[in-house]
Amino acid sequence: MLFLLGLALLLAGCVNVNQGDGNSSSDNLNNSTLPRNSTLDSNNYSVSQVSKVSKVEVIHFHGTHQCYSCITVGAYAEETVNAYFADELKSGKITFAHINGELPENQKLVAKYGVTSASLWLGVYTTDGKFSAEQNTNVWYKIDNKVEYMSYLKGIIEQKLAGN
Repeated sequence: MLFLLGLALLLAGCVNVNQGDGNSSSDNLNNSTLPRNSTLDSNNYSVSQVSKVSKVEVIHFHGTHQCYSCITVGAYAEETVNAYFADELKSGKITFAHINGELPENQKLVAKYGVTSASLWLGVYTTDGKFSAEQNTNVWYKIDNKVEYMSYLKGIIEQKLAGN
């Protein structure tokens, strides 16, 4: 019974993160809930892109001492980028890097991405100069199946390149 009560409270807390001031029926449907680089058309609530992707960074952040999972996340990500995005790598449209987040020389990049632990991040630069970063935690659940991991990450990178 306590478990169900706790679960209900947890889910209720996750449902409406952006509560607004309560004065408008559109408080929960504003541009802050949309993907970056998108606008809301108030007539039909459609999302339209306002800029194009100029570059995608795929970065495996890790510590000095890595476990098997951390090594695998980075290795599979690098293999995915090399296998499916060779042309984009050559042109600079995509970059890939393994970054040791514990080293002092990498602290600006760690801060830029908001890294707190070993992780895989995708940074998207748009033609209008905007930047957004997204951590992908799903890759950790796919390291036991290389084909599934690579297929999944390929799809995510393709979405980012398309501006989604």
